[in-house]
Amino acid sequence: MNFSRGRKREEPEINFIPLIDLLLVILIFLMVTTTYNRFAELKINLPTASADAPQEKPLEIRVAVNPAGEYLVNQQPVAANALGDALKAAAGGQADPSVVIQADGKAPHQAVVTVMEAARQASLSKLTFATQAPAAQ
Repeated sequence: MNFSRGRKREEPEINFIPLIDLLLVILIFLMVTTTYNRFAELKINLPTASADAPQEKPLEIRVAVNPAGEYLVNQQPVAANALGDALKAAAGGQADPSVVIQADGKAPHQAVVTVMEAARQASLSKLTFATQAPAAQ
């Protein structure tokens, strides 16, 4: 039973004009009621200090290890069994000098450990390993 025989169905249509009007009113309302804060930069006057000149650089004992496992303490060749005595002599009685180990990349691991052990026996606790930056290509 078709009661709507002679009538055509009309497609519903959405009217966008009132929607746009409403959005414009909301936009104006938000623009008027929004408060904008301006954050000023902090103006800081840093204090000045007149410090003494930096103290002398602490003593560095440079120990080089070549690929053959030979040692140089401050550019002087030293035998492995006399390494501890050479480190004590290079320290010259100064309090806690720094030992810089400059080992070649192909130096035996045991040679580096020997330097570390000699420094421990000479009561030198500050050990540093020197490196170099890779070459730019």
